[in-house]
Amino acid sequence: MRHIFIFICGLLCCTNILAQNPLVTSDSLAQQSWVDSQYAQLSLDQKLGQLFMVSVASNQSKQATDKIKDLIVQENLGGVIFSKGGPVRQAKLTNNYQAVSKIPLLIGMDAEWGLSMRLDSTYAFPWNMTLGAIQDSSIVERVGYQIGKHAKRLGVHINFAPDLDINTNPKNPIIGNRSFGENRENVVQKGIAFVKGMERAGVLANGKHFPGHGDTEVDSHHNLPIIPFSKKRLDSLELYPFKKLIASGLSSIMVAHLEVPALEMKKELPSSISEQIISGILKEELGYKGLIFTDALNMKGVSMTGKDGSVELAAFMAGNDMLLMPENIVSAKEKLTKAYEKGKLTEERLAYSVKKILMAKYKAGLNKYKPIDLANLHNDLNGLEDDIVYEQAIENAITVVKNKLDLLSIKNLDNKRIAYVKMGNANNETFVKGLKNYANVTVVEANDITTLKTRLKDFNLIIIGHHMSNDSPWKAYKFSKSELAWLQEIAKERTSNLILCVFAKPYALSDIESFSSIDAVVMAYQNSDIAQEKTAEILFGAVSATGKLPVTAHKEFPVNTGVEVKSLSRLGYSIPERVGMSSKGLEEIDKLMNNGLDSLMFPGAQVLVARKGKVIYQKGFGKPTYDSQENITNEYIYDLASLTKILATLPMVMKMEEEGRIGLNNTFEELVPNYSDTEIKNVTVLKALSHYGRLPAWIPFYIRTLDENKKPSSEFYRNSPLPGFSTKVYDNLYLTDAYQDSIYNRIGRQDLKSNRYRYSDVPYYVMKKVIEDSYEQRLDYLTSNFLYRRIGANHTTYNPLEKFDKNMIVPSEEDDYYRYGTVQGYVHDMGAAMQAGVGGHAGLFSNANDVAKIMQMYLQDGYYGGTKFFDSRTVKKFNTCYFCDNNVRRGVGFDKPQLQHSGPTCGCVSRKSFGHSGFTGTYTWADPEEEIVYVFLSNRTYPSASNTLLVKSGLRTRIQQVIYDSILN
Repeated sequence: MRHIFIFICGLLCCTNILAQNPLVTSDSLAQQSWVDSQYAQLSLDQKLGQLFMVSVASNQSKQATDKIKDLIVQENLGGVIFSKGGPVRQAKLTNNYQAVSKIPLLIGMDAEWGLSMRLDSTYAFPWNMTLGAIQDSSIVERVGYQIGKHAKRLGVHINFAPDLDINTNPKNPIIGNRSFGENRENVVQKGIAFVKGMERAGVLANGKHFPGHGDTEVDSHHNLPIIPFSKKRLDSLELYPFKKLIASGLSSIMVAHLEVPALEMKKELPSSISEQIISGILKEELGYKGLIFTDALNMKGVSMTGKDGSVELAAFMAGNDMLLMPENIVSAKEKLTKAYEKGKLTEERLAYSVKKILMAKYKAGLNKYKPIDLANLHNDLNGLEDDIVYEQAIENAITVVKNKLDLLSIKNLDNKRIAYVKMGNANNETFVKGLKNYANVTVVEANDITTLKTRLKDFNLIIIGHHMSNDSPWKAYKFSKSELAWLQEIAKERTSNLILCVFAKPYALSDIESFSSIDAVVMAYQNSDIAQEKTAEILFGAVSATGKLPVTAHKEFPVNTGVEVKSLSRLGYSIPERVGMSSKGLEEIDKLMNNGLDSLMFPGAQVLVARKGKVIYQKGFGKPTYDSQENITNEYIYDLASLTKILATLPMVMKMEEEGRIGLNNTFEELVPNYSDTEIKNVTVLKALSHYGRLPAWIPFYIRTLDENKKPSSEFYRNSPLPGFSTKVYDNLYLTDAYQDSIYNRIGRQDLKSNRYRYSDVPYYVMKKVIEDSYEQRLDYLTSNFLYRRIGANHTTYNPLEKFDKNMIVPSEEDDYYRYGTVQGYVHDMGAAMQAGVGGHAGLFSNANDVAKIMQMYLQDGYYGGTKFFDSRTVKKFNTCYFCDNNVRRGVGFDKPQLQHSGPTCGCVSRKSFGHSGFTGTYTWADPEEEIVYVFLSNRTYPSASNTLLVKSGLRTRIQQVIYDSILN
């Protein structure tokens, strides 16, 4: 029994030792067997060769890369660290090098923010400082995982990341953005998460730069930095992350070239060759049993301490396992060999490190080495999942450090006059575009501050963007002296609110003297396109802001500063996979649209798809006309035709119903007393807007105003505005004002039709009159003030020529029957044209982005952008099919899905969905169950309304089917 007890105790002891070694895998017995067998086959020269990892770059000459190949063969190298170049070139070199190596090489890279740190054509993830602002560490883990996936795909086994330095010195020239921040707990949390993600992907992590490179103003690439602090300070700060990550199972650690007097008594002895620091503190005090690397031995911080291999020998004897980037490997091996022969370097010491290296190779999967597959390499390193992870990271990192009087998120767009001023030397196009997705934003420029201030006087909200290079963490980030002066001058103007957005490292704020006159400050950390886009979304409340400063940016903004800003449920912009849809699936829309163009269904169009509050597909196709040189972009404006019914008239009817001005059971007689003696007097609002009122489909009012030549009659029209003729129909065509009464009188004379269900424009003439009479204002003013200006639908308007350049308005038809000219900027519908372009059934112009905002408001039960436009019960009331039992599918104003086989949708939408279509080739639909908004705008009526190819093809609903087919899972 005693022997059994001793055996069990020994086993437990062994297990405990293995548990402390982060290189031990779950199949530890097989791992140990492989390590022992490999080691047994090695000669002394081969064992020594395993200690070295040399540098190579795939962009070097063949002569240079072949030299490394020769070193691998001749010196039996343990690994290679790749630097600059490209992924395919590197993969080919890796395969060539592995093919000639006796034991598979451990391939390393410095890829702290992804392979892009070194390689072209690869993905750049956020810098550590950016990740340090994120409050949810699981997002950092996802970043680490993606970086690990990329490294593994490229045949990289160890990534020298993450940087665990605590950056307490803003003037640090080499760490800065590479650090998670100045708070030790935050650095630990983010470091553990990053390591967990990367190692889950099968790549070894490396914590650097031990014992802590954060508080120095010297770059160890060029000189030896001094860390002058006490042992107590070092133990509580610099060493703290390493202790915590050692406890969590960090595979490897890199030792920096630092002079640390509190840890090493010998003056000017770099930590990377200090036995006291490596063997004494890292191994013995901290109990670290993982793989220990030197920092690059060709750096001036250490290389100047010795030549001809003496540095490498000293580094190994100090306790390092692997010697990174030696200046002269042949000399270094000679020094190590002599030390071995003299007994200074023992077999036990050599075996300890070489076997650890072999254990690391086994953990990295090199016991089952396979060459890198070159097929689809570029695509695998630049995938949609990368965009999702990057977007999530940036979205959660952006930090609002000041928000005076809750200026953010920006509300009440109807009273905002917004200017944008650029500072910095990098691009800002995505930010400006993002701002303009939400509001009218004017870019204001000037060559001098006096002129700039004069130009800014017309605005009550100024947004300043400080944009600096996103190429690397070491790029310049500061405001220039003139920019700082301009910023203070602008801030003094208290007639406007001021928002400062900084697309650079947080330390940029430190040079600003005072923030007392700056109302809001937003730290975006980087100037990437996604950072710019997400910052715009945070300003306008499409997403929440939750980030906190990872460092002290200014005396007014210490570490952990961060004001949480809630979302206002405005539309954001993202990629399909972010909301559970397939980009590849949605590519079918492109094919259908191009087929539509080829088939001459329309000259051009816009298509937008949003899901879960994010626009994930938005494209323009074709041209304004078949002869145009310009391509359709998302900014072009279309005649919405009957979409006017649900985007203009219906919102006002819903508002009136909530205010008690109108009821669904009100009759036309009650609303328009002049109809008391007409056949239509008992038609109710409910029946009329459900198209169940037996009203005529439409009335061609314009025909009775034409002469015998079918031209506008001089009885009714003038060529210029004159008293009594102010109703503008077209260029040089003004209708008598008296004809408005004729329109409504003629409606009153209509007979009710026999068919119960008949789609009709007529109720919307009546509703327009009711609305305007009730509020004593025109419908266009009412809709603009109540909805469009407040919701940020800045491209939505009646009579767009009054606000927009004609060239940005898509023409609707070459009219040869009424106006005899190109209908561009004037409403296509003749009845609406006779109402000065402002009809209840037609007349509205917009782009797809604005239409989506209004449909999203409906989808969100009347809420959008911080404003409750309608009670949810109101939206539900109008989105109900009251006559479905009579085979009438319509809601109150809204169209609804077909009840049987054919109808206005693909048949794939939910019963709760709603929308409308328009004569000019427009269509929009929203589905609350799938949270989808779909917008299709075209000018299929150009050059002739007789072109019905779009309608016959069912293209709009076929696209809708593609959208639903693209929902994942």
